Amino acid sequence: MQDTNDTTLVSALARLPRGDARGFRFIGRDRQERYYPYEALEAEAHRRAAFLGALGLRKGDRVALVIGEPHEFVLTLLGAMVGGFVPVPIFPRASFKNVESYIETLSHIIGIASARVAIAMEGNQEIVTQVQSRVPCLERVVCVETCFEGPTPAFAAPTIVPDDLCFLQFTSGSTNKPKGVMVTHRSLVANATSFLGPYGLDRRPEDVAVSWLPLFHDMGLIGFVLGTILCDIQPVILPTETFARAPGLWLETISKYKGSITFAPNFAYGLVTKRVKEKDLASLDLSKLRVAGCGAEPIRAQTLIEFAAKFAPAGFDSKALLPSYGMAESCLAITFHQLGTPMIVDRLDADAMKRGFATPADETTKSVVEVVSCGHPFPGHELAVMDDDGAALPERRVGHVWSRGPSVTPGYFENPEATAEGFGDGWLKTGDLGYIADGNLYICGRIKDLIIVRGANFYPQDLEWVASDLEGVRRGNVVAFSVLRDGTEELVIAAEASSQDASRLRDEVNQAISSSFGITPMHVAMVRVGDLPKTSSGKAQRRKTKAMYESGELDEHP
Repeated sequence: MQDTNDTTLVSALARLPRGDARGFRFIGRDRQERYYPYEALEAEAHRRAAFLGALGLRKGDRVALVIGEPHEFVLTLLGAMVGGFVPVPIFPRASFKNVESYIETLSHIIGIASARVAIAMEGNQEIVTQVQSRVPCLERVVCVETCFEGPTPAFAAPTIVPDDLCFLQFTSGSTNKPKGVMVTHRSLVANATSFLGPYGLDRRPEDVAVSWLPLFHDMGLIGFVLGTILCDIQPVILPTETFARAPGLWLETISKYKGSITFAPNFAYGLVTKRVKEKDLASLDLSKLRVAGCGAEPIRAQTLIEFAAKFAPAGFDSKALLPSYGMAESCLAITFHQLGTPMIVDRLDADAMKRGFATPADETTKSVVEVVSCGHPFPGHELAVMDDDGAALPERRVGHVWSRGPSVTPGYFENPEATAEGFGDGWLKTGDLGYIADGNLYICGRIKDLIIVRGANFYPQDLEWVASDLEGVRRGNVVAFSVLRDGTEELVIAAEASSQDASRLRDEVNQAISSSFGITPMHVAMVRVGDLPKTSSGKAQRRKTKAMYESGELDEHP
């Protein structure tokens, strides 16, 4: 890998090998393959930069990208970066449900970013255009299918330096409204060369990275587009919606293109394990897959163990499983499990965890909770677990996870209050709870989601996983939170299920939570499939669910 001191995404794009042998492969929404050798990718980026400049954009201006087609998104994103403009990737609406809520989110992001131009597709241009009447900064909404047609305008690309803004990455908004993380070229290069370097995935010339992850979020965008450019790894990019419709296509694509690197959230491993039929295993070859990363949401050991067992006949090696931890405020990755070694699962005394102590379980432990190791930080980066006063805690004490190093971004765009709250003295205060044991980081959950009932700490994902395992509950669509009743915090579980199962499941959820955690929910709300609110990346919106419950807006089955 080249010296990174003066590297930018733009200079890395220019240094990639010429010719047709290496490049980007896109599988479109129409299932057609489009291959762009690096040289053609760069040429198209410069061509699109010229058209963006002709719209009146100047270096540093923000341009919103609301584009669902992978190749159109990537080419336009690179065009903005080459032109010195700051792209703002935004979730492209996939359905007509909750249109007003989507327009509000779109208006919030475009307004905070002060984007002058938005680029949409024919299918969503009308909705994006509605933002103009709400956000005065938005001067134009143009269509990606037509705005780059015709002779290329004259354009002189500006000089891009490492401390320039590369793009704005808006957070998913699982606990607050989305905030714009300022990703500079310097922090991007530091992070990508760390997680793809010798102490991360140890990039190899023959690697092929396969992804269906959303390109408007950090794991899909940095992990499989920008990182692959910086480190010359050939990607195969699928539209996100194809995974939702046909999860097995993910593994079929890995098999077809001899994919060696892939990443996905925990739910995806569970879904593909459930959906792929035994008879289809013989047609899969996963023997080249040396990295099956897992991150972006809490990791459940049982999910990954079941995935490994299911696909072992297809050549999958369980040592390819790579739990990880990261967030947009550190560009992407903060810790990785050690490559090529078995996953580490910490079995803990659940009662001790309620008091903030990660005490290993033994044969006398009555209640056990499992937490997956997310590994070590990268060279040049630090990790610490702090108490409420900012003092370092010893190993196996649960506290606030902080990270420091060159990957940490400067903060949130036009939001000094949030920046001051989340960053300080070079440290990123992640907002997560966790502990360190034997140098490995274990994540317990978000601080703002922690449920405290009668002095005991409960992590919502642990409660949600138990309820999700019940037959009839829609897996991954359970939300746990607490509400105040008569001056006391009480537990509420909301879960999606069909109406005919609702009555039975209320009792079963109560019993399962009580027997597993020694706490009985005050209420179990069974709602229709698809009714629980989620972020654009599919994460549970616990705060919004709680607000809906307290206001009576959560429409429960009778």
